[in-house]
Amino acid sequence: MRTSIIFIIISTLFLLQACKQDLGYKEPSINDGVKPAPVYDVSVRNLPGKAALTYALPADKNLLYVKAVYKMSNGKEAETKSSYYSNSLTVEGFADTLSHEVKLYSVSRGEISSDPVTVTIKPLEAPIFTVLKNVKIVNAFGGYNLATINPDTSDIALLILKKNDFNEYEVDNKRSIYTNQNTISAQIRGLDTVASTVRYFIRDRWGNTTDTAVAAVKPLFEQEIPPTTFKDFTMPGDGVQALNGLTHVYYMWDNRYNYPFISFTNQAASGPGPNIVTFDMGVSAKLSRIWIRPYPEGSRWYYLTTMKRFEFWGSEQPNPNGALDDTWHLLGSYEVIKPSGLPYGTDNALDVATASAGFNWEIDINAPKVRYIRIRCLENFAGGTAQSVAELKPYGDLR
Repeated sequence: MRTSIIFIIISTLFLLQACKQDLGYKEPSINDGVKPAPVYDVSVRNLPGKAALTYALPADKNLLYVKAVYKMSNGKEAETKSSYYSNSLTVEGFADTLSHEVKLYSVSRGEISSDPVTVTIKPLEAPIFTVLKNVKIVNAFGGYNLATINPDTSDIALLILKKNDFNEYEVDNKRSIYTNQNTISAQIRGLDTVASTVRYFIRDRWGNTTDTAVAAVKPLFEQEIPPTTFKDFTMPGDGVQALNGLTHVYYMWDNRYNYPFISFTNQAASGPGPNIVTFDMGVSAKLSRIWIRPYPEGSRWYYLTTMKRFEFWGSEQPNPNGALDDTWHLLGSYEVIKPSGLPYGTDNALDVATASAGFNWEIDINAPKVRYIRIRCLENFAGGTAQSVAELKPYGDLR
């Protein structure tokens, strides 16, 4: 036994000594001073405001990345890098369709650059000009509607100008739009009904800008429809109010926001189809929009029985049988988008702030004057068709 223990100890010492020996492995040098070979077979694909470059990589184990060096339209030098795992890169930041030189370099692990390979690009029209050319501004109640397209989904700013205290134009951040969506729209409200001009221009994330454009606007007259003449006008087929009769349609205009002072249909009693509520404004009006404040269940959970997809219908003289026939006009179809995108039952601070401010729903400007309003819920955030509304305010022109 003693001999075996001694043998084990000696063997262990021998292995430890062997581990300390230099087995001849060397880390590869990353600063050998050797200039890498350049890329080759470069091809160019010109795109709006940019160009995509594809190339072949040199067979160099010390290659780390490829970089492109160029000047943007604003004269500033820019640099784009792509690792050796890729054989392409994109140069961006151009606001013209002129020819530009781009120098491509292979770069080693020791940060040594190859000789440059120079290529010429000629970008297509930059996205900011496409956005500008497609801007449409239309007079609306209390302001104007602005719409355009951004087909390249570029990061752009549509900047609205205003006069400051020194009678100089500056950016109006409250009315300007910052987005990368492919369709852009805004509803500007709170303006006087006098003729004026809107000045605006487009800027990209590199600071390139278009010229300033001017549009003439003359907002249509708009006022809140006074609720003093409103009344419940429940019709055949309308939803049954929930919670043992504690909730009522007329609570939608009582300026109280919490349970039980809400309109809340009972899903079981109303059935699985779209739940409808109807009310009479008592006056005829050309409606511009309807503001709705959702009901905050549990004091803050807005996206539960809040309507997700719904419709407004209007009539001057509805059929008493409750049918949505030709005595009714579809005023608009709408969808509430939860800002955070969080799952059902989870609201963040932005969700709460957005819902508590209420939603403004634009009415089709071609719709006729109406007196009776129906709200038809197609889907709520809980997956049913029951609807809950804490408060409602129609706007338009009574004249």
